[in-house]
Amino acid sequence: MTETIQQSIGIDVAQKELVCSLAQKNETGEIKIIAHKTFVNSEKGFKELVKWVKKLKEENATIQFVMEVTGVYHEKAALFLHTNGYDVALVLPNKAMHFQKTLDIKTITDKTSANSLAQMGIEKQLKNWEPPLPVYNLLKQLSRERNQLIEERTGIKNQIHAENAGAWANKSSISRMNKRVVLINNQIKEIEKEMQQVVNTAPELKRKLKFVCSIPGVAFITAIAVIAETNGFHLIKNKRQLVSYAGMDVIVKDSGTSVRSKPRISKRGNKYLRKAVHLPALSAIRHDPKMKNIFVRLVGKHGIKMKAAVAVQRKLLEMIYTLWKKEEMYDIEFELKEQNHKNVEQATEALALPKLVL
Repeated sequence: MTETIQQSIGIDVAQKELVCSLAQKNETGEIKIIAHKTFVNSEKGFKELVKWVKKLKEENATIQFVMEVTGVYHEKAALFLHTNGYDVALVLPNKAMHFQKTLDIKTITDKTSANSLAQMGIEKQLKNWEPPLPVYNLLKQLSRERNQLIEERTGIKNQIHAENAGAWANKSSISRMNKRVVLINNQIKEIEKEMQQVVNTAPELKRKLKFVCSIPGVAFITAIAVIAETNGFHLIKNKRQLVSYAGMDVIVKDSGTSVRSKPRISKRGNKYLRKAVHLPALSAIRHDPKMKNIFVRLVGKHGIKMKAAVAVQRKLLEMIYTLWKKEEMYDIEFELKEQNHKNVEQATEALALPKLVL
């Protein structure tokens, strides 16, 4: 009888339930799914999940829970399992989708998605998740609350505009709406003040934010949103992964001569990241010559301004990541210097004499 050496529980997370599959690999390398079960997405369901896993766990096998990052619905389950000493891996949506495409799965259901995640946990060496630092978690909550207030304020202002444009404007309604706008403005100021206070209590975070805020168009609020949503880029290993996490990676569907769709971003990622860099990118296009050149070049190529703006957003997000990791201030001449350096190297290699073969 072959011994089981590794087990993985794939969890397809929904708002109200956790669809789980348990896969295992034996010493010969054979992988198979051995069990399925659905649990309620609550503390009661988490406890039942742990009991179920304990019954199926092999004594000498390693075990890991694998979940796809889905909004906020995975957070309580991941924290519960981590707190109880289990290894948990969180997989970005696009990464899970690409792995699933490599399997012979014709019908996508919650069960097949859980199977895919379980098999992914066996085949891939997934990094174990750690809860976000309290400072990042708090800043993320404040940043999202601010976003909600801004959306609410925009809706009210649109109502005021519609009311004023009508033939029979109700002054009392307009007055009440204006008061709500004033209230929301005050609450936004309170949140921004609290965010600054939180940053002041974390000297290392405050120091590194200076590098990010040196980028034209990136102010304190934008920097906070990006850093908080990525947990200080804790799970991000490279620029490509960051772009995928934000849902700004490009999807192209071409097949023969009959299927040829327009390239578009996937939007299978963190919408708060995409929103955070939208207005800063427009500002960077106006005030940063490098970003303006990128925008003008792309518009001249395909004539679509929004597509060019998205490219600038992606570039801006990558720059934030780079400066945060390298702890460097923004240098507008950096890429020009790099290109000149490469040109010099290429010219030197071209002029170099061939080596003598003895």
